[in-house]
Amino acid sequence: MHLTPGNRFNLFETGDEFFPALEAALDRAEKEIHLETYIFADDETGQRVAAALAAAARRGVIVRLLVDGFGSRDLVPGLRKLLVPAGVQIAIYRPTRTGFSLRIHHLRRLHRKLVVIDGVLAFCGGINLLADRQSNPQAPPRYDFAISIEGPLAADVHRAMRRLWLRVHVEIGGLRRVPVPAPFADGALACFLTRDNFRHRRHIENAYLSALASAKKDVLIACGYFLPGRRMRRALLAAAKRGVRVRLLLQGQPDHLQIHYATQTLYRFFLANGVLIYEYSAAHLHAKVALIDDDWATVGSSNIDPFSLWLSREANVVMRDHNIIARLRESLEEALTRQARPVTTEFARRLPLHQRLVGWTFYQLGRLIIGLSGLAARNEF
Repeated sequence: MHLTPGNRFNLFETGDEFFPALEAALDRAEKEIHLETYIFADDETGQRVAAALAAAARRGVIVRLLVDGFGSRDLVPGLRKLLVPAGVQIAIYRPTRTGFSLRIHHLRRLHRKLVVIDGVLAFCGGINLLADRQSNPQAPPRYDFAISIEGPLAADVHRAMRRLWLRVHVEIGGLRRVPVPAPFADGALACFLTRDNFRHRRHIENAYLSALASAKKDVLIACGYFLPGRRMRRALLAAAKRGVRVRLLLQGQPDHLQIHYATQTLYRFFLANGVLIYEYSAAHLHAKVALIDDDWATVGSSNIDPFSLWLSREANVVMRDHNIIARLRESLEEALTRQARPVTTEFARRLPLHQRLVGWTFYQLGRLIIGLSGLAARNEF
């Protein structure tokens, strides 16, 4: 993992902070916009972002939008009528017309949430383009994060997005060379990591494993969907056995019960080996972030589950930015103390039998999917 110096970041907590910043950046675009997302919903938030993209295209900005064929399947009848007449170029990653499928080809989704504007400003995180409060304006927002990126790392994001665009939407003559922004003298070290089914199958997972192996005092992971494989489980336990405080902030208000029950089957195992678990109860937790000691952090789209680590296209930024780390730690510690409940061994032991059966079944199904995919080593999951 090569860390690039000279980068500046800004952290956005929830869509309340992220969407206004994104819309303002889209409004300032002068030459080019690349946007990738898993979900681009036809709701209040999606329509605002679509309007900003359409306005940019009408004033002559090249706008390229790449969405996942499963997560954004409602984009076609909903938002195309706003985007296409304005000149927005749209491509669909692995279109699907038959709903969810267990075929491995269909499970490989575009889960990245990336934006690059004029080649100099990038966004990366886990926040989809959908409204948090569509049905209840008073509801708290999903707990999630994104970052903005300025400096040389923006070129890495730009390059990755252009490369995937050309794979999905072939353009005669290709795209121009990506310019590299000048580094900031006071900028931070960082690395842009992607996960795909070609050259970068394990980059995000290996970054986690390397950081866990070097942890000295504290590991704090907030993850919306947590179903780690064997290597990740061993790394977490090894850190705890070295005396590192290992804390997991996981779902308390799940939207996919099967995954939640499968995660709960691991509670007793982790608790018995010194790993602390908390369930976030204030709202839906969708974060994919981690802190290790006070000098390593990651923000991105990758969960710690088989779909993210071994099937989907993902993108994370690893950084050694003390300002961002401090802000992220403040948010996560607040969530742990005020908005989450600690999971006890007694709670894990008393989980209803039907939950344990459903969880065990879904966990075994995950192992089967990974085995059939051929992307994981034998007995890896």
